[in-house]
Amino acid sequence: MATTTTPASLPVPPAAPAAVGTAAGRSPAARLFGDTHALGRRLPQLAVGLFLYGASMALMLRASLGLDPWDVFHQGLQRVLGLSVGAWVTICGAAVLLLWIPMRQRPGVGTVANVLVLGAAMDLTLRVVGTPGPLPARIALMVTGILVNGLATGLYIGARLGPGPRDGLMTGLHRRTGRSLRLIRTGIELTVLAAGVLLGGTAGVGTVAYALAIGPLAQFFLRWCTVPEAPADPVGPGLPA
Repeated sequence: MATTTTPASLPVPPAAPAAVGTAAGRSPAARLFGDTHALGRRLPQLAVGLFLYGASMALMLRASLGLDPWDVFHQGLQRVLGLSVGAWVTICGAAVLLLWIPMRQRPGVGTVANVLVLGAAMDLTLRVVGTPGPLPARIALMVTGILVNGLATGLYIGARLGPGPRDGLMTGLHRRTGRSLRLIRTGIELTVLAAGVLLGGTAGVGTVAYALAIGPLAQFFLRWCTVPEAPADPVGPGLPA
């Protein structure tokens, strides 16, 4: 999901890299990515992170012990309107991305990839992972899903290629309203959770466990997964090399 589905305790995701200078004379890669430092690591890391995020959502769904708030909403839509849960992840991600337009948010490569990859990865994982019967196995699957989600969050945010649509909605509303990030994130999460429950989505112990664990997990993995920015040029402008 970068999230796609992260609580208020998570760090603010980085915005898409700002363009440096004018578009003229810049390489196609620089125009697309802005910051081209370490793309050989950042692009694969983004892809792995997004795939693992979608897979982790599927593991929590198969555990049947409660989902994160956005996936409660996605599952509720699936139960009322049909289509797969992964399809609703994609549809809702695209719809949230459209809300960036009036807020003048600029998506990054990672933002668009988030919309395209999460739902597909979730549906693919659901095809190969079944629901275990015994409760201890379901608990283990839920815990695994939360741990993988924390790692995936660190990977895709740490790639510095743009926030997920839902993260960008949070930061955009923060800039527009002046309200705190924690208040805005909490309001969004509670709204989609309530809507999802009303639609028949599954909320439970997994929902609470996710809310409590994902922030510390993401903070931990971000320490190891964040790709450093390009080192500053030690030679000042106008000075000889």
